[in-house]
Amino acid sequence: MTNFIIKGNVVDIINDEIYSASINIEDGKIADIIRHKDTTETKTDYYICPGFVDSHIHIESSMLIPSEFARLAVRHGTVATVSDPHEIANVLGMEGINFMLKNGSEVPFKFFFGAPSCVPATTFETSGAKITSDDIKLLLGKTEIKYLSEMMNFPGVVYDFPDVLEKIKIAKVLGKPIDGHAPGLTGKDLQKYISAGISTDHECFSMDEALEKINLGMKVLIREGSAAKNFDELHPLLKLHPKMVMLCSDDKHPDDLVEGHINLLVKRAIDLGYNLFDVLKTVTINPVKHYNLDVGLLQKGDPADFIIVDNLREFKIIETYINGIKVFENGTSLFKPVKATHPNIFKAGSKTTDDFIISPQFKKIRVIEAIEGQLITGEIFTNEKIVNGNVISDTDNDILKIAVINRYENTRPALAFIKNFGLKKGAIASSVAHDSHNIIAVGASDEELCLAVNSVISCKGGLAVVEEKNVEQLALPVAGLMSDEDGHAVAEKYKLLNEKVKSLGSNLKTPFMTLSFMALLVIPKLKLSDKGLFDGEKFEFVDDLQVSE
Repeated sequence: MTNFIIKGNVVDIINDEIYSASINIEDGKIADIIRHKDTTETKTDYYICPGFVDSHIHIESSMLIPSEFARLAVRHGTVATVSDPHEIANVLGMEGINFMLKNGSEVPFKFFFGAPSCVPATTFETSGAKITSDDIKLLLGKTEIKYLSEMMNFPGVVYDFPDVLEKIKIAKVLGKPIDGHAPGLTGKDLQKYISAGISTDHECFSMDEALEKINLGMKVLIREGSAAKNFDELHPLLKLHPKMVMLCSDDKHPDDLVEGHINLLVKRAIDLGYNLFDVLKTVTINPVKHYNLDVGLLQKGDPADFIIVDNLREFKIIETYINGIKVFENGTSLFKPVKATHPNIFKAGSKTTDDFIISPQFKKIRVIEAIEGQLITGEIFTNEKIVNGNVISDTDNDILKIAVINRYENTRPALAFIKNFGLKKGAIASSVAHDSHNIIAVGASDEELCLAVNSVISCKGGLAVVEEKNVEQLALPVAGLMSDEDGHAVAEKYKLLNEKVKSLGSNLKTPFMTLSFMALLVIPKLKLSDKGLFDGEKFEFVDDLQVSE
């Protein structure tokens, strides 16, 4: 490795001070930091800060393989991610996790993956794989696997499910932290969940919920992703409990990643007047210490992981260094793309329009109510629209047919209705559908719905937008979740698809992201899996799509 010296204004987050200094880097580590007695020695107004860490993200949701995600992330000062490979594990199991580890290792970026705790997330949907307790033990035994990923099965913790407790026990024995996922959990159930050893949560929707969890010793990750956005509600925690807070994105779609990453949250927090050091610690020292990450904090002896910014308000990234390697400079990522294999499972056969017919039984239908910017949904009831013995989409009242199709077997679609997608015509479909990643689609007509689904099936995974017989698509050949193409090109195509959806009538800011969570059964209230409508509060299937009253 090259030895060199960097001069600038050092932002020391350990000691809460800023000083002019020269940093001596040798063999990828900080050999020494020499303070300048005369600030004119700096000869620059630039600031040197520790690199940023995203404390919880699913790389797969960027629709980019890890190596390509890294090429975009370093542009924004990100040097490391705490990454849950839960999405690809639901499709490919251990093969998928190993793909993420290998591909991520081929670039100079610090991916810290976890062992997915809930694959499948529930038994109420069809997934491609299962991660057992034995698998968890094997994964957590690896030095590169840093933690047990989000324990979404909080009922399993509360009610002492043996397989759940065994996974938690393994993590404890091996000294690996355990991530949580417990939206709305309170009181005695929350106390039991935390006492089991679960140390974080990124699903808080309110200050009351966050404060209760913090007061019980749990750390709260303030999430601001492409769909779920909790920063505006939770940012007062930055002042109230700065040592108990981290910042994360959870899910970041490619067009958003091109625009920015954790740096945007840092800037927003500074703009709101929060203490600079409190803010920076939430994206550096807090995740590094909690997850025991090998990421430098700009101290002597640390790995040389740092960024150079023009000022401490805008945080425009000038250069990014990881292990002493310059990986970004003046708008350009300095490492090359990595071509990857395309592991996948896709056994669904093409569908016909008849597969999407719903025979009328009663006068009213149960409808999923999508909520902009949230993973939670509501439940409403409305009158059916019937044409030729088929309950169809009612575009005048924004009640659209939604379908989930098992991608791992060739079965008939599960059908329901949804409100707030706003399509006046056309259809959209995706193989990105948390957590099992079956095909999910919404359409203004059965014909367009069927065409969108078949478009995704034909390319073995991806996104599709249909208007009449015209199809636009983005292929995702890696597990039906990711592309190995250039990140900017993927982002541009994704952006164009979203704009196309909006031209069909949707007012959703991120229609594909919102769609991807409509099969997420572990988030209340009403969702659709490939096996049917599901009540996420009662944790059971809903008896009837159609109701008499």
